[in-house]
Amino acid sequence: MIVFITGATAGFGAAMARTFVQHGHQVIISGRRADRLQDLTDELGQAALPLVIDVSDKQSIHAAIAGLPEDWRDIDVLINNAGLALGTTPAHEASLDDWETMIATNCTGLVTMTRAILPGMVARASGLVINLGSVAGHYPYPGGNVYGATKAFVEQFTLNLRADLVGTGVRASNLAPGLCGGTEFSNVRFKGDDAAAAKVYEGTQPLTAQDIADTAYWIATLPPHVNINSIEMMPTCQGFSPFTIKRG
Repeated sequence: MIVFITGATAGFGAAMARTFVQHGHQVIISGRRADRLQDLTDELGQAALPLVIDVSDKQSIHAAIAGLPEDWRDIDVLINNAGLALGTTPAHEASLDDWETMIATNCTGLVTMTRAILPGMVARASGLVINLGSVAGHYPYPGGNVYGATKAFVEQFTLNLRADLVGTGVRASNLAPGLCGGTEFSNVRFKGDDAAAAKVYEGTQPLTAQDIADTAYWIATLPPHVNINSIEMMPTCQGFSPFTIKRG
């Protein structure tokens, strides 16, 4: 298989790249940080092809895909992993710039990547798109506002892909994790405040990036007649909160 992973410079993306390569597949690893891509390429060898892409930049996507070597063009699996959360402040105090960045990456970037790769899959009557959602797309929480909304978009977009792709041989899955440690997610969300990021996972045993990678690999290696519409994952230390009620 040829697997194209966005946001492969850290966390879920890097773990997924390692997992697919370890099982004998070719992986296109993409991300914004060229130095990290090169480090991962050095580690994975000729089974990895690095592409510097900013998914929020349409021209960056199209130029990178147009420049793929001939023997890397028939992409079997697209994993739309690039995404981020910024801030936890309530909507009336949140940064509009942060909101726009999340929408540009989590929504616009994801659909641009999908639209660029999907026609080739349909033409070959084979392929899989795995979109990285989140439990935040299913369940609201204070401070989740636009991040949660972007992940709800990812879920609904994936389901609508399924509706469009019936009979084409192309599959689509939404992979929605909960609390996951060992990645840059919270460090990015808290804009480099490592103490605040560490507090999110204090006293917990969260999911790991490898847990997500193993799940993505399982989805990708199921028989071609099987479609996993959506998978929601949480660590056993995480559950559901009561409704917020203001008293008095």
